[in-house]
Amino acid sequence: MSSTKKSNLKRIHKFLNKWWEGVDITNYEKTILNKEIVSFNQQLFKLREKRIKIGIYGRSGVGKSSLLNSLLQSYKFETGILNGSTIKNESKDWDIKSKFIDSIELIDTPGFDSCNNDIKNNNFDSIFDSELILFVISGDMNRNECSSLYALLKKGKNIIIVFNKVDTWTNSQQKIIIKNIRDKVIQNNDVRIIKNSNLIKSKDYLSNNINKFIEEILNLKGEQLLISNSLQLAHLLFQKIKEIRLLKKKKEAQMIIGKFATLKASGVAFNPLFLIDIAGSLALDTALIIELSKVYGFKMHGKSARSIARRISINNIFLGASQVLVNSSFNFCKKLTLIAIPFSSGLSILPFGTIAILQASLAVNNTKYIGKLAAKEILTKSKINGLEPLHIIKQISLREPEFVEITKSWIPKQNISYDLSSLLP
Repeated sequence: MSSTKKSNLKRIHKFLNKWWEGVDITNYEKTILNKEIVSFNQQLFKLREKRIKIGIYGRSGVGKSSLLNSLLQSYKFETGILNGSTIKNESKDWDIKSKFIDSIELIDTPGFDSCNNDIKNNNFDSIFDSELILFVISGDMNRNECSSLYALLKKGKNIIIVFNKVDTWTNSQQKIIIKNIRDKVIQNNDVRIIKNSNLIKSKDYLSNNINKFIEEILNLKGEQLLISNSLQLAHLLFQKIKEIRLLKKKKEAQMIIGKFATLKASGVAFNPLFLIDIAGSLALDTALIIELSKVYGFKMHGKSARSIARRISINNIFLGASQVLVNSSFNFCKKLTLIAIPFSSGLSILPFGTIAILQASLAVNNTKYIGKLAAKEILTKSKINGLEPLHIIKQISLREPEFVEITKSWIPKQNISYDLSSLLP
């Protein structure tokens, strides 16, 4: 192995070690995330030892164990004439030479039930820390297989589809099946489909020999696979930590928003002066945003908070219109009721209460809306976000552009627009 390749693996290992040391995780978080933390630390060990894990996955009866025995050229994984011979995970070392990798572990997993459409029951955990997944099929994919494959691709896993038992299909049938799979599932993904049969030894299948193909993959991309998977597991661990912390902060933020909604509602409901309403609302919105910034660990001054409040109102037509046009209409009605009191023996004041209630309700909804949008904007600048591996990698890359080259196989697979909607107040 060249010194350059050694330094890349060593550098990523050093980066992830340093990142993990910098994450101040609580005992509660350690308890909740024990499985993810153990998996990440095992990945650090694999990275240090240059050890790759190849997992095999697919429904029962497609020949997964037989395929692994073919790779090993030895009968080490138990097979049987009935579906479901493998009832628990089994692992064996694969002794092949690789330019970048020192050792390879093959993982055999129980097949999932082709009649069960519940993806949660398909044990992704057993192969999720694999650098490479062999997704085995033996014909056209059913709905459950398509859903499983799509779920793994969506999570950014490196996958090779192995069309096993191709001897049961003619060449024209094989082409139709492969085209259908690409059309249904992987049209926008760079996923290889290779054919395999342990029964046919013709030139057609020797050219697609799975042993040779995987050896070539490991020689060309073994380092990238190990780096990509290590960064991905770090990214997923961070997202879990972030989720736990944001759920806690969500409750704090909701209490603050509720308090300011009450203040704004009481203020606008009984104040007949339009300009004071607008000024008071802006002041309360500014104070709300400052308080939310403290919750999410980002210090913000009044000028920045006012800028966010104005931007939210301007960019959201409903919010801006409701605060200006509707409030001004309500205030005009309240003025008329007050002016008409002497001429109506006090009866004109009766609608005042209804108008005040409507105005207070509008103020509460607007405050909640502003609070949610402000929390989302503040979160992008918060200390929590600054701990994200992807964020740190981007910072390092600004100083050291060569770091982009090391991590380029991983970055495009990350879901940068992580959905935070359920974690916001």
